[in-house]
Amino acid sequence: MARTQRVTLKQIAAQTGVSLTTISKVLNGGADVSSTTRALVEEQLRTSGYRRRKSRQRRDYIEVVLHELEGEWALGILEGVRESAAAAGMAVSISVSGDRRAPGPEWLDAVVRRAPTGIILLFAGIPPAGRERLSARGIPYVVIDPAGDPEADIPSVGAANWSGGLAATRHLLELGHRRIAAITGPESVMGALARLDGYRAAMASARLPVHPEWIRFGDFRREGGERHASELLRLPERPTAIFAGNDVQAVGVLHAAAALGLSVPGDLSVVGYDDLAIAELAHPRLTTIHQPLREMAEQATRLVLQLLDGPRPEVTRVELATSLVIRDSTAPPPA
Repeated sequence: MARTQRVTLKQIAAQTGVSLTTISKVLNGGADVSSTTRALVEEQLRTSGYRRRKSRQRRDYIEVVLHELEGEWALGILEGVRESAAAAGMAVSISVSGDRRAPGPEWLDAVVRRAPTGIILLFAGIPPAGRERLSARGIPYVVIDPAGDPEADIPSVGAANWSGGLAATRHLLELGHRRIAAITGPESVMGALARLDGYRAAMASARLPVHPEWIRFGDFRREGGERHASELLRLPERPTAIFAGNDVQAVGVLHAAAALGLSVPGDLSVVGYDDLAIAELAHPRLTTIHQPLREMAEQATRLVLQLLDGPRPEVTRVELATSLVIRDSTAPPPA
């Protein structure tokens, strides 16, 4: 079988009429290149299928990119990446950019200049042009997906959101609850929708109706959970249980119940999601769905290093199991 000829920078220079020096600057994220020239070279690199040769000397750090540096969820992932990277003799750097969907465009130029060993992104994905630039430069990347909807060709690590929603609702059903409400995350986040679909599936399998007013789309913040719970608990026929889309919103539900003079779990049962430290510290302690954040971080770090060191693994999309953790915030409904 004939061996496929590797595209060289000399060929790229001949095809674009751009000097090798300028092409090298584009590859390394140099700032002193016009936008027109950069676009011309980037397009030729993409269409030609150019891939930079892997360096024999590995760089010594992994860059983690996220849209905000707050919350136990992100800190749990960062700690898991840090431990796994340290075991491989690497450090970790942090970049804050973009929104839940993708990092901002300014980040891409900067990361090309920094040229880390690999990148772990806490986003739904990364735009195609960004993926091509990183691949052309031999920088592997993996998405730890909080949104639940990475494209098929993006290496990613996630958790079983649908199963988590199903398990949370089934637990409440087994306790005898029939009026169960759900406060999930934003409608634009597929992970939030998957948890809600698991809730719907459990209710449907129990042949119970889901009233539209029982379903609320929150923002994964405590204030949102408290606001939606206050509205739910003021309904003429209020729910006896609420499945919150994460632990932070579940704490908001606890606050709303206390403000209305309702006891948890005597008058209202509450289930969270994630199993953060706040779930153990809440009063009462939260029954919740454990999301294996540390394992997700470890898997993502290992996958980045596999992509760096050898051929692309056969499996580049990993979904880890979730599990129910029963504590003090759930009980049978009041008589």
